[in-house]
Amino acid sequence: MNLDLHGQNVAIIGGGNGIGLAIAEEFYREGCHVALIDLDPATPETAEKVRQQSGTTETDSPRCEGWVTDITDESATHSTFQAIHHEWGDLRHVVIAAGIGSGRFGFPFWNMKPEDWRRVLDVNIMGVVHVAHACHAILQQKDFGSLTLLASVAGQIGSQTDPPYSAAKAAVINFGQCMAKDLAPFGIRVNTICPGMVQTQLNRSVWQAWNDQQPDSEKRSYEDWAGEKVSNVVPLQRWQTPQDIANLAVFLASSRGQNITGQTMNVDGGFVMHW
Repeated sequence: MNLDLHGQNVAIIGGGNGIGLAIAEEFYREGCHVALIDLDPATPETAEKVRQQSGTTETDSPRCEGWVTDITDESATHSTFQAIHHEWGDLRHVVIAAGIGSGRFGFPFWNMKPEDWRRVLDVNIMGVVHVAHACHAILQQKDFGSLTLLASVAGQIGSQTDPPYSAAKAAVINFGQCMAKDLAPFGIRVNTICPGMVQTQLNRSVWQAWNDQQPDSEKRSYEDWAGEKVSNVVPLQRWQTPQDIANLAVFLASSRGQNITGQTMNVDGGFVMHW
């Protein structure tokens, strides 16, 4: 699909793997210059793979570069965005796809300790805050742009499997609405995407935390556990994929989404329906 994004600069936080990488690849296919920002030391090599797999020639390839950054570090996050702005010029779109789970099974919530919450909140909400503060002034230099956040259906339904993760993603949704109002006068649209059941490492970690607590007679493979969950809670009875999320993220950044802001959009096969 040609969304008239060719030549625009995009920063993907959490772009080193999983859903973030799928989003980066889709923007790159649309002809965008893509900055991958991730904690993974291999991020520059991942950016090189995106370029190699694109099928474009060396002379007409958009840029795709990796920046190793810890978004829980406010100063480092600010420095990364300043460096991108200095080297690339204007920045049109930012997607914040970074996120972690606690690695614990949180049902009931007192199975966890308060200290189990800190890292999750630091990455999933304070990391978003740091990125927002680092990029908003750069985005405001033009009269259009977008900021897209990845939350989760867990942030809407009070998922008991990982209370810190659910609470942080609920905060992301709310903060996204605040930013949408603040940035609207500058032509910057802010929306939040909530993935449902996606086969990522984070999803597998939820199963692992649950499985580790079960007696041997009750343990199940990830495939059995996840397959039953999808069948029971997803009306379409199928997994969502990173590509599903990427398709929406790119559309929201395009001019075809010019009147969409402050919205929370679920890509979840019907898992969450608000009546």
